[in-house]
Amino acid sequence: MEYQIYTLSNGLRLIHKPDTMAVTYCGMVINAGSRDETETEQGMAHFVEHLLFKGTAKRRSGHIINRLENVGGELNAYTSKEETVVYAAVLNEHLDKAMDLIGDIVFHSTFPQKEIDKEKIIVIDEIQSYNDSPSELIYDDFEEILFDYPIGHNILGKAELLEQYQSADTKSFVDRFYLPGEMVFFVLGNIKEAKLLRWAEKFLVNGSNRESNHNRVSPGEYKPAHRSYKKDTFQVHYMLGNRCFDMHHADRIGMYLLNNILGGPGMNSLLNLSLREKNGLVYNVDSVYQPMTDTGMWTVYFGCDADNFKKCERLVKQELRKLREEKISESQLKKYKLQLLGQMAISMEQKENHAIGLGKSLLRYGKVDKMEIIRERIMSVNSEKLQEIARQVFDESQLSTLKYY
Repeated sequence: MEYQIYTLSNGLRLIHKPDTMAVTYCGMVINAGSRDETETEQGMAHFVEHLLFKGTAKRRSGHIINRLENVGGELNAYTSKEETVVYAAVLNEHLDKAMDLIGDIVFHSTFPQKEIDKEKIIVIDEIQSYNDSPSELIYDDFEEILFDYPIGHNILGKAELLEQYQSADTKSFVDRFYLPGEMVFFVLGNIKEAKLLRWAEKFLVNGSNRESNHNRVSPGEYKPAHRSYKKDTFQVHYMLGNRCFDMHHADRIGMYLLNNILGGPGMNSLLNLSLREKNGLVYNVDSVYQPMTDTGMWTVYFGCDADNFKKCERLVKQELRKLREEKISESQLKKYKLQLLGQMAISMEQKENHAIGLGKSLLRYGKVDKMEIIRERIMSVNSEKLQEIARQVFDESQLSTLKYY
């Protein structure tokens, strides 16, 4: 069924897509992420996300934890470069509890210093745990190569800065960015519109009505770089990539398709076939295209035995060269398009991700495209366009590299 979009009296937008299932998914997408921090606030967006669960004007942390858990629901959150998402899954009859709780923690968290001091230890432990995982850490280190401050720094922040944060610091960040006009509340579930709007006005019409002066710092000039770090790891971990199209660029659909062909989740991706299936050199190899509001990035990652590194690197660059120099046949391209469409359709059946996607799409584009429109855009991409994109994005002179060995 179609979705409906409403604007509440405080300027917050609400999107609802009806569904007949017994569970409702809902949440808030907030236009605030790690790239919105000042240099002395690194890690603040993620830290605030943790602290939203630690107490409001009317609820203690224990009450927040148990509010949905006691009725079999779930409450969660995450932070990215450009947004913070707080979301829940509950039985339909408890949707009002979820909306009440999310509205309360987003608009009325108190950030008590006692909780801040405890949570610092937890987040610093998270940072240390992350640093012990080279296959994850390499993504953050590579982003620092592709981008300058602030978009390039680690979402988790720096331990030495976190140790200094006080309640006033967290409140300052929230006051700047947690504004209704910079938020979208999403609902995917079986609820009548009149009741939904009544609850929305009751639980979500909070916070300041002032307009945001949210101006992000765009990344500076890109210069390819090549770095290697000696680490105590069993494998060599390697990444290469380039800056890429932002989420509003006309070629982003073609890039999604090209990246899926190269190193997407399918076992028949070119990189998986070459490095794993044919040569047995790696357990994991993939490529990722991540568009953002004013820029984007494309990366290839693999981990392998040190003796196999040179061959793996050569095979990756060989696949990139083929895509630059050779057109994909129309018959093969049709199969790739159907594969991507099938993957997208399956992902939409994962209700939680689909619900969050509704909110993010409305926040970024002001709309949610129907599957028919997406299908038309994908099917319109031809071999010439894919080769043109490959020549631009996979240009070897523009690639940056990072190696842990």
